[in-house]
Amino acid sequence: MQTPIRKYDKYPRLKSDPHITEEKFRDLTAKLDKLKNVKRPREAEEVKRLALMGDFSENAGYQLAKSRLRGLNQRILDIEDLLSRAEIITPSANKEIIELGHQVTVEGNGKIKKYQILGSAETNPTTGVISHNSPLGLALLGRRRNEVIKVRLADKEITYKIIKIE
Repeated sequence: MQTPIRKYDKYPRLKSDPHITEEKFRDLTAKLDKLKNVKRPREAEEVKRLALMGDFSENAGYQLAKSRLRGLNQRILDIEDLLSRAEIITPSANKEIIELGHQVTVEGNGKIKKYQILGSAETNPTTGVISHNSPLGLALLGRRRNEVIKVRLADKEITYKIIKIE
């Protein structure tokens, strides 16, 4: 019998950004605990129950439950991997140079905006949280107050002036 090739086996999994805040670390730890101790036993029990219904090849409910359990196990492995590689972001007291975790106020296109620079796992541009891997995040890291930077976006270049570092 030939082993089936599943979609996730075809493509290598990219490692997620290990930079997370202490709060995100606690959230992921709680989520992992819930997945392992509540959801996985429930899904495993469902797989057992459906397995008793007979022929596996024609038991669609069993196949779906098994697939859900596989997906749940993969999420658990992904979270465990991220937690094992996690680098907790602790912003330094030095407010002279922009670093990971700092909150930065910039002026661009006549508008004043405030951004917090965190890891890729916690970005939310609508609330002002940007990744250190984003074009703006990369341009801001290592800069000082009152510096002017240019950020190249898809079809335009925007100039920002750093007003405040917190």
